[in-house]
Amino acid sequence: MINSTVDDNGHAQIPDQQQHHCHCCQFHSQNQHKPVPVPKCLPKRIILVRHGESEGNKDDAMYTVTPDYRIPLTPKGIDQAKDAGSRIFDVVSDNGSEDNWKVYFYVSPYVRARSTLREIGRAFSRRRVLGVREECRIREQDFGNFQVADRMKVIKETRERFGRFFYRFPEGESAADVYDRVSSFLESLWRDIDMNRLHHDPNDDLNLVIISHGLASRVFLMKWFKWTVEQFEYLSNLGNCGFRVIQLGLGGEYSLAVHHTEEEMLEWGLSPEMISDQKWRAHASRSSWKDKCSWYLDAFFDHLANSDEDDYDEVKSDFSD
Repeated sequence: MINSTVDDNGHAQIPDQQQHHCHCCQFHSQNQHKPVPVPKCLPKRIILVRHGESEGNKDDAMYTVTPDYRIPLTPKGIDQAKDAGSRIFDVVSDNGSEDNWKVYFYVSPYVRARSTLREIGRAFSRRRVLGVREECRIREQDFGNFQVADRMKVIKETRERFGRFFYRFPEGESAADVYDRVSSFLESLWRDIDMNRLHHDPNDDLNLVIISHGLASRVFLMKWFKWTVEQFEYLSNLGNCGFRVIQLGLGGEYSLAVHHTEEEMLEWGLSPEMISDQKWRAHASRSSWKDKCSWYLDAFFDHLANSDEDDYDEVKSDFSD
């Protein structure tokens, strides 16, 4: 394994290329960029999975008598999880064409997530599984102990008026609170990778499978790709046992567009600018990000001049008017 580090967005921090000769790096040439070393010790994929259908998804009344974390899967949810295991196996094995790969699982402590993991695991042999860890920080948003149906209806209507990201449920959490703990988890995740706590052989592709909940998965994506609160508000929830594949591109950037189609991303609520960014990430080298992020800057500024001179002349013109 090389002495590389990663930043909080999964970018490799790699030693100077002329001094680096480690066997675990793969070098890919870009048309207009220098070859970019992509260390194989980084995960090839991070797969975010929502749990299967639960009894609470089927009947809201369950939340009034059963603690949220104890709500089980329905028989349909169990079948969904088994099917998801088969589909995830196809993804990480490239439909059976690749042999050098392993998976490591992170799972929410909620019963429905643990049960989903159990069924997904049936698709994998023991030699393919590096390990599993229960991770409390990727649990469901806390809606506040037992949930009385009539009261929750009023609360959720209030949330729509207030804003879904910042509204905090009485005795519970806001999406912003979930964002904070998922961000903390992401930092720990990269320390696990950087310090090889997963005991990963760099000759194998590493696939991290995170079995969690709809909101936790969306804020994970928000944190990873640095999406704004406004962009988050348009995102649709994952279906039961739906998953999103964040995959390492040739230039060292992670992207949804390596595995997923533009049509899928539109369906999930990504804007054309967000999709364009995902497509760029799938092929570009990290060093060119500053030249391609004008759409991101435009979300915060009305106008940025092309040069200091242009900026000075425009300011003078504004004041003279």
